[in-house]
Amino acid sequence: MPVRLAVALVTCLALLGGCVAAHASGAESPSCTETDLPVTGPDGPATMHGQLCLPAGGPPAAVQLLVHGGTYNRYYWDLPYDPDRYSYQRDMAAHGYATFAVDLLGTGRSTRPPAARLLIGAEAASLHDVVGHLRAGRAGGVRFGKVVIAGHSVGSGIVAFEAARYHDVDGVILTGITHVPSVPALTTGAGTGLEPAFLDRRFEGADPAYFVTKPGARAGLFYAKNDSDPRVIAADEATKDEVSAPGMATVAVFGIVMPATSGITVPVFQAVGGSDVLFCGVLALRDCSTAASLREQEAPYYSAAANLTTYVLPGAGHSLALHENAGAYRDATRAWLTACFGL
Repeated sequence: MPVRLAVALVTCLALLGGCVAAHASGAESPSCTETDLPVTGPDGPATMHGQLCLPAGGPPAAVQLLVHGGTYNRYYWDLPYDPDRYSYQRDMAAHGYATFAVDLLGTGRSTRPPAARLLIGAEAASLHDVVGHLRAGRAGGVRFGKVVIAGHSVGSGIVAFEAARYHDVDGVILTGITHVPSVPALTTGAGTGLEPAFLDRRFEGADPAYFVTKPGARAGLFYAKNDSDPRVIAADEATKDEVSAPGMATVAVFGIVMPATSGITVPVFQAVGGSDVLFCGVLALRDCSTAASLREQEAPYYSAAANLTTYVLPGAGHSLALHENAGAYRDATRAWLTACFGL
């Protein structure tokens, strides 16, 4: 018991912000089901596919709506390799938390509109519809009283825009993003690591404005060598998806140039990998060595109502949920959820 209390205390002290942390959880077997939900697309009615994972026993009162990054789909949150170690959804369910991971429009089994129409406003509008479905019990028959929306990378920019525009969620989790990225790394990564999706046989016939990562590019862009498993990177490569290039451009405008985060009025948890070459380090003008340094630099981009809490996963790269020490990041997320919402 003293060891458990010490671990919980260290985790809570690592989280900066106004919420007083407390953490309790128990391991349970998850139940995951897939469903399609009607949403508003840029050209009319569309369908968004997602996976709901619930803990054993009665359904919880809250759910995390999980939004993947660019060139990913919902498998970012439930990678089909060693799920006991790398699945965010199944680990959350084992600790009593519900999650709903979506395929954004243009990815996975969701509707694929023309890429030029799939801008940040259209993505946010479709997620707003999903929030309503989750509250109304249209996903798995469970009515959730609280919805916390979580994003990764490009998905974090979309999540911030959705939360600031619609004010329909109770909390926001942003991962794999800062407000001052490494422009040289992003420019080089896009120029050498991306290609039109139709050049990949898996996306033959794709809209020319949809892009994917080139074979082998994900390791250097998204992972830190000393904190990653080559088999995870292989599974990541096998499940990669396309992304709208015009859509990414609008995320950059409203996520960085004109940050939507200033309009968020609910608690925010921001987490990054300490070795994320795209958003941290000297070239990014961001010191991601500690949660304290990150918060000091990022806080000006948020309102006081956001009550910003920051977390840095040591040694992890851009896709922090898929690194070998990702369990610490999930523990920190749960500590924040408990502290701010009593979940």
